[in-house]
Amino acid sequence: MTDPEDLVERVREGELRLHELEDHADHDTAAEARRLFLERETATELEAIGDYAFPAEAAEPNIENMIGAAQVPMGVVGPVPVDGGAATGDHYLPLATTEGALLASVNRGLGVIRSAGGADARVTKNGMTRAPVFRVAGVAEAAETVEWVNENTEALAEAAESTTSHGELIDVEPYVVGDSVYLRFAYDTKDAMGMNMATIATGEACEIVERETPADLVALSGNLCSDKKPAAINAVEGRGRSVTADAVIPGELVEDRLHTTPEAIAEANTRKNLTGSAKAGSLGFNAHAANVVAAAFLATGQDEAQVVEAANAITTMDAREREDGTTDLYASVSLASLEVGTVGGGTKLPTQSEALEVLGLRGGGDPPGSNADALAEIIAVGALAGELSLLGALSSRHLASAHEDLGR
Repeated sequence: MTDPEDLVERVREGELRLHELEDHADHDTAAEARRLFLERETATELEAIGDYAFPAEAAEPNIENMIGAAQVPMGVVGPVPVDGGAATGDHYLPLATTEGALLASVNRGLGVIRSAGGADARVTKNGMTRAPVFRVAGVAEAAETVEWVNENTEALAEAAESTTSHGELIDVEPYVVGDSVYLRFAYDTKDAMGMNMATIATGEACEIVERETPADLVALSGNLCSDKKPAAINAVEGRGRSVTADAVIPGELVEDRLHTTPEAIAEANTRKNLTGSAKAGSLGFNAHAANVVAAAFLATGQDEAQVVEAANAITTMDAREREDGTTDLYASVSLASLEVGTVGGGTKLPTQSEALEVLGLRGGGDPPGSNADALAEIIAVGALAGELSLLGALSSRHLASAHEDLGR
């Protein structure tokens, strides 16, 4: 077995670089050597970072220059009562976060939803996108390129799908800006989040576009995708899964459990999430949907940077009068671009794999894509619970006292 001290010395002498250590030792020894080197270079103790529970080799596809692990507290909420297109019954949802009171709030919302008979959820659109940008001489060549693309979608699909046994090309949407042509490819990536799949497939299709049209590829991603950035196109067209969850909460439940009224929650939502967000120029018209999404992403191994797109959510709350004169609360949250998967990427890490196992969604579904659809639906119901609880706290003026009671 290689001595980590020997590796540290070879790095200090310039014989080895930090990223080369796995070529000379097993993954855990390499990580230990990096920690020792870093401790001495920065006069820092890395005992907690080095105390991780999985073999470092398991993380090889997910990290470079590994020194250990960042440990985020993980809790669970639920059961989440879901009547979905892919998810049915009760599910416990693991959430990883450092924000105190978040899980308590989500659990409160779920308790109300459960008492009301549960929530409905549906994935309404599915498509992971990649949008390369091409250079042309001018608008005439741009039009020629667009015409060829529109007439040859099948050829592009054949090329793109030759790179994957799972992905399917759904659509190619052209956009022209002066002498730039953008082609927004959309794929059904089944149970994978699919960003890598879409990138590789699109690269293959771009070769045909260059060969058959005047267009020259400038960049495989032209930011019209749009990945990991706030973008109106994702709020409108969607990216990954577009999913909506809703529930009807009887007025007496709102009063007994949230200590407010349907009318008060509806007004708070309109003035805060709709009017306030519009005045701010926000792309997200919700209270804190990204809170639940981020915690679910960390727990289940999703790409945490894509929380920015998941914040493209609209929350609606309406007071509905019944025939007997009483009022119920209709509550919904619609996430336009929730990018999730149950295979590939961080989902294979041991901790995250266990969290998906808790949900009963680890690995590929039958039929393909059903597990990722179910995960999207469950996360949407969790986000709905968080919206309901926070708006209830705001409209009852209990938000500050709730944080005080929980010692936050």
